[in-house]
Amino acid sequence: MTRTTVPTTVRAGAAAMGVAGILLLAGCAGAEPAGGDEPAGGAGTEPSTQDAGGGSGEYEDGTYTAEGSYQTPETVEKISVTLTLADGVVTDVEVTGDPQAPETERYQGEFIDGIAEVVEGVAIDDLDVDRVAGSSLTSGGFNQAVETIKEEAAA
Repeated sequence: MTRTTVPTTVRAGAAAMGVAGILLLAGCAGAEPAGGDEPAGGAGTEPSTQDAGGGSGEYEDGTYTAEGSYQTPETVEKISVTLTLADGVVTDVEVTGDPQAPETERYQGEFIDGIAEVVEGVAIDDLDVDRVAGSSLTSGGFNQAVETIKEEAAA
């Protein structure tokens, strides 16, 4: 299992650098003169008006819940994700698991304990959770639920 340890470290480092880059770009965006041109896809302090799919990217404020599922070696597992959005940014997250396998209970618990730190304060269009607190499969169900929430919350 050495192969999973190295990519995890690389992904964690890449994620940290990505967050640092977003924060840096957000800080630079505030220094632009009013009415200045921003390159396509640039970071700003306002919510995005376009997502990667060319959709609206604008979301109604509120609290949304959706289900997500993912395959483990033993079973198909499900989680429930509740996100509260304000101006397209996640202000609160709650994940509820329903583990079918003993090992899943551990990983869902670790994911649930660490997810708020990863997603609160992040624009919903920027969410793409990979691994949280050692749990990598649960993120697939989380991301699936987020896509459903984006559809429901679209303005």
